[in-house]
Amino acid sequence: MPNKVIHNSKPLVLMILGTTASGKTALGVKLAAALNGEIISADSRQVYRGMDIGTGKDLAEYHSGHQVIPYHLIDVASPKTRFDLAKYQKLAFRAIDDILQRGKLPLVVGGSGLYLQALADNYCLTAAKPKPAERAVWEKLSAAALFAKIKKLKPDFATRINNSDRHNVRRLVRYLEIIKSGGLAAPRRRESPYDFLLLGFVWPDDILRARIEQRLSDRLEKEGLVGEVKRLNQEGVSWKRLKSFGLEYKFVSANLLGDLSYPEMVEKLSTAIYRFAKRQKTWFRRWEKQGTKINWIKDLAEAREIIRKVRRKA
Repeated sequence: MPNKVIHNSKPLVLMILGTTASGKTALGVKLAAALNGEIISADSRQVYRGMDIGTGKDLAEYHSGHQVIPYHLIDVASPKTRFDLAKYQKLAFRAIDDILQRGKLPLVVGGSGLYLQALADNYCLTAAKPKPAERAVWEKLSAAALFAKIKKLKPDFATRINNSDRHNVRRLVRYLEIIKSGGLAAPRRRESPYDFLLLGFVWPDDILRARIEQRLSDRLEKEGLVGEVKRLNQEGVSWKRLKSFGLEYKFVSANLLGDLSYPEMVEKLSTAIYRFAKRQKTWFRRWEKQGTKINWIKDLAEAREIIRKVRRKA
């Protein structure tokens, strides 16, 4: 029987957002199990096959009792290829429609602010085709020079690029391609065919830092993060490409190349992940200031109560 989760005459889509190491995936799985839902990942790196440990796919978590929770937008691209925001948005909307048509509830779960916002705010994007000659010129520029170009062309969009992407040449080149193709045409926000209910899940900074350190330790000592990066390189993913993915892949690559000792890598990577989480929080706060309602929750019970109230009003 079709899922009648409707609010304001539009199909309801849950969006569970949070920083890295917040536990949002586990929360999403529990909600999906309780509400007959399926999960759509909103993580810019989990789309790549073979990048499992460093991106925190935690695929074993997609089980709740005897239930296996279906997921989407994970393992859909090779790490040797480029996957951009427009492609993500197109596939995510397609997944949402598919889930709704089968009478189930879509739950978008992730922490990549731009990916989340592209869905909830219904960005006007086009799948811009790369121009090899133009790209070759841009890829020789520094991240600062590329960001300056974007700021000149689309100042409003530039303010919404997080600090991680501002230093990522690969991402900045792709943003330039989208802008040049007219893919960020005004208005930035369009009327959405869905009613997104945003649930935010974060921890105080001291607890978050401890969670990050513990998770990093587990990935390095128990799950084989270094081995994953080594395998990806052996399978043909260049060191330059691996470093472009940032965080775990950047620092572990540096260690494997002899540029960082193991203790240096652990210390620098832990700090970088924590700073990334802080930037994620900043993104969410800025999104709220733009007028988006984020319901901040502490646990599953609080999330279910908010959802229950929404369904009752429908």
